[in-house]
Amino acid sequence: MHNKIYNSFIDRKAKGQKSFAVLIDPDKVTPADIADLAAKCTAAKVDYIFLGGSLVITNHLDECVQQFKTLCDIPVVLFPGSPSQVSRYADALLYLSVISGRNPELLIGQHVLSAPAVKKSGLEVISTGYILIDGGAPTTVSYISNTTPVPSDKDDIAMCTAMAGEMLGMKVVFMDAGSGARKPITESMISRVASQVSAPIIVGGGIRDAEKAYLNCKAGADIIVVGNAIEKETSLIKEMADAVHAAAPVLK
Repeated sequence: MHNKIYNSFIDRKAKGQKSFAVLIDPDKVTPADIADLAAKCTAAKVDYIFLGGSLVITNHLDECVQQFKTLCDIPVVLFPGSPSQVSRYADALLYLSVISGRNPELLIGQHVLSAPAVKKSGLEVISTGYILIDGGAPTTVSYISNTTPVPSDKDDIAMCTAMAGEMLGMKVVFMDAGSGARKPITESMISRVASQVSAPIIVGGGIRDAEKAYLNCKAGADIIVVGNAIEKETSLIKEMADAVHAAAPVLK
């Protein structure tokens, strides 16, 4: 399979460039919303559109992807909450394994069931070690995944989990406090993980302002993902994108 999106992760990391991804839940957008978001993301020079959610109950994922692909040139990357959230029209799929939890279904079980359909889709598949971090409140992803998040102050647990994922062959590490988190992931935890992991690091959950996005990049995040805050105020797209792109390279 082609590796265009993954290679862009790697190339941007090698150059010290930080990336901004807007996370969109298909359940929460109309065609008019998508048109507005596509225009604002293009104007803000957003790097990626992540599409998915922990609980997608509508049946228009394909239509969402196709509309974004029609309206803008920003790569659309699937961030699935279940094996059913696959669209062959996307550019890539984050194939998530919840390595922070001990639920075998989300470590490998659902992947076994979805593998034939994912392979047939022709999508670029990016193996992703997903680490759920305690964001100070129960989140949809913790409930749906039936897993216990890594405590927010246990930097070494997050670091060792990320190291294990990378050594097991995960191409990307995704640290997430979950949708609706009260507290975002600390810079100290991001820095601890970044000090020992060479894979691109995606960070999301609870990021509500440009300053936090910038500080996360300074700490070692390569891609910042924001969903909830933008759902409430789309004008944040440009502000956050500018902050992420302004972040200086992290020297290790």
